[in-house]
Amino acid sequence: MSIVTVQLGQCGNQIGHELFSALCSDSRGTHGLCSKNENQSYQDSCKERFFCQEESAVPAARAVLVDMEPKVISQALSMAASSGHWRYSSHSHFCQKQGSGNNWANGYCVHGPRHKEAIMELVQREAERCDRLGGFLTIMSMAGGTGSGLGAFVTQCLRDAFPTSFILNHVIWPYGTGEVIVQNYNSVLTLSHLYHSSDALLVHENDVIHKICAQLLNIKQISFRDVNQVIAHQLGSVFQPAHAAGGGSGYSRNPLGDLLESLVPHPEFRMLGLRNIPQMAESSLPYSTFSWPGLLRHLRQMLIANAQMEEGSFQDPSLYTSWLNPQDAFTAWKTPRAFNKYEKSAALVSNSQFLLKPLDSIVGKAWNMFASKAYLHQYTKFGIQEEDFLDCFTTLEQVISSYTNL
Repeated sequence: MSIVTVQLGQCGNQIGHELFSALCSDSRGTHGLCSKNENQSYQDSCKERFFCQEESAVPAARAVLVDMEPKVISQALSMAASSGHWRYSSHSHFCQKQGSGNNWANGYCVHGPRHKEAIMELVQREAERCDRLGGFLTIMSMAGGTGSGLGAFVTQCLRDAFPTSFILNHVIWPYGTGEVIVQNYNSVLTLSHLYHSSDALLVHENDVIHKICAQLLNIKQISFRDVNQVIAHQLGSVFQPAHAAGGGSGYSRNPLGDLLESLVPHPEFRMLGLRNIPQMAESSLPYSTFSWPGLLRHLRQMLIANAQMEEGSFQDPSLYTSWLNPQDAFTAWKTPRAFNKYEKSAALVSNSQFLLKPLDSIVGKAWNMFASKAYLHQYTKFGIQEEDFLDCFTTLEQVISSYTNL
């Protein structure tokens, strides 16, 4: 089944480009220890999911690019075309001449309704090009205006237009030190609205990815592109073809459906985190060896880093909530094919308390600003009232309470 990716705002479009570049590079790369037939099956499955080949020999990404400014979209179109290996469709993007000014309300209340018809027409066209539509992956940030505000609006439109399709929002959590003065407002508004219309939110924290770049990849001067490439690698590691352990020889038919069925057993719990190992500087790879027991042990240690638990396997009941047994709570997928430059690699997607502290911090900072009515006029002038903020605080405080009581 195919996934239609919707890239929203500057951050969403830059990560989307890196994701398709990583997917294309992986499908064209070495196949490691698997057979030629297995490798061909892997490549075909990847292409069906993320690319279509209707118009030319160069596959086109199944994507819709949306931004209120043209610069980043122009760059993405140009870089994809110049690669010679993949491209964006010439009629898959929408942009304007004026951005949202880092104002969630401007993106949600103004740009969203104004351009709804044009954006959804592009999405509908892309969905109709799929023989079998598996769902939508949106890529967006929380801190700015277009990705967050317009992204929340477009997600609601997707839910209305495709009520039975899976929707997974990939959300970039802002740096704790702050990128935008009103990022906590924007984040609270984004998360609360997505919680009502999305099936799940897959979150990457900028601070965590920055540490990976500095400590594991040994990058001295870290750019946004470095951060985005790490995020793209991690996303690709989850969405590339894999077999269900003990589930036969065929690749997963619908990666979004399989992921959400396994990880979102209750509508109160929609926050997903992603960890991937190994990640290291390319120059170190020839001198490194990895084993499956070692990789899985490391992943488990990352999962329980803030919990008081002993060593053990992923079947340990203490890892999971009491109302799910380990057999239902943990699902394994695997493939004999190498992923990108790593002969052995492992990824873990979890629905856990990993975001409790960051979420509580953002809600607390936003509430303090709200209590002093700081910058509220910037939102009320576009139609977001104080009652809307209070509704959003209530939604997220319920999320915090639910995860606290897991």
